[in-house]
Amino acid sequence: MSISPIRSPLVTFTGSTPSIGTTTAALAAAWRIAERSSLPVAYLCLNLKSSKLHRYLRVDKPAITLDSLRPELKAGLLTPEKLRQAVFRPAAAPNLNILFGSMMRDQAEFFSPEEIRHLLETARTVFGLIVADVNAYWDNAATVTALLEADSRILVTTTALSHFQEDTRRWLGQSSPLFGIPSEAYETVVVRPPWRNGGYTMKDIEKESGLAAIGELKLAEPFYAHLDSGSMEEWLGRHEQGKRAMQETADKLMNRHSVRLGSHIKRQPWYRKLLDHRNGVGS
Repeated sequence: MSISPIRSPLVTFTGSTPSIGTTTAALAAAWRIAERSSLPVAYLCLNLKSSKLHRYLRVDKPAITLDSLRPELKAGLLTPEKLRQAVFRPAAAPNLNILFGSMMRDQAEFFSPEEIRHLLETARTVFGLIVADVNAYWDNAATVTALLEADSRILVTTTALSHFQEDTRRWLGQSSPLFGIPSEAYETVVVRPPWRNGGYTMKDIEKESGLAAIGELKLAEPFYAHLDSGSMEEWLGRHEQGKRAMQETADKLMNRHSVRLGSHIKRQPWYRKLLDHRNGVGS
């Protein structure tokens, strides 16, 4: 009797609304897990409509992007070695493997669910954990397939009522069940920008959205300067705020999916108490 290989966990991030910080939340979570674990972690940008992630990381012309892998994906011939060659590894996080998204907006509709599924299956044989970042709209194969295949589904929203209430009900509440994914299959990360866009608490957002919160992402003015200058790597790796971004969410995901701390991370007494307080124990 053959034994099925263990599949690496897939965590898919989507947004209640476009352009609210979903990519930042997903990348920061992947970054935190990569720097703390002993596993190679993948971040797959599955934005099929003109990804800009490379600009945020000051990579002017990525050698390989998602759209350049289309021949292999279409033929079902993407190999683990080809995928390893396609990723970008930031100097500040060598354990993180980033696949840049599609640069060709007009090609978005040509990606099929089978192609995205083949990419995810190949990634699961190469990396210890995969974070997928998908578009907020359910009009493309990447969003639908990556959410269907996910082991953890995270909806990113903000403290604006129109985002966590109206948009969540419109997209998640109406679209997701059509594909067999109930709304309660998601958790939420709340982005808190520096400007005031709602005086709602986390409990308010959980109640209105119907989703349990897995963390929040607080952003201050320095973040936007780093974003505009393409120095996200510096912000995530060296800036005091960036080094804490998405740590709580990353810890919960590592605990849930049995991702062990790397040998370079010393387990301090405060870390054990923190996990116990969050209803989890370290692996």
